[in-house]
Amino acid sequence: MTTAAPRRDVPATLEEVAERTQEAWGTYRETLRDLTGRDYDDAEHRAWAVLQRDLRDLEERRAELEAASLLPR
Repeated sequence: MTTAAPRRDVPATLEEVAERTQEAWGTYRETLRDLTGRDYDDAEHRAWAVLQRDLRDLEERRAELEAASLLPR
């Protein structure tokens, strides 16, 4: 019989979701920190797309965790 290990890349708690949300915004800011002009414009579009994807995934996970917390045990 095989067992599945918990996935490290998926937050297991609402606190982890909040933490990862802050990390996603930090990564976005850090990616753009020292850029100016055209370099900033080019990088910002890519960084924004990555941020939006990450935030969408985290929001989905938050909703899953909240729904699971409402289930009777």
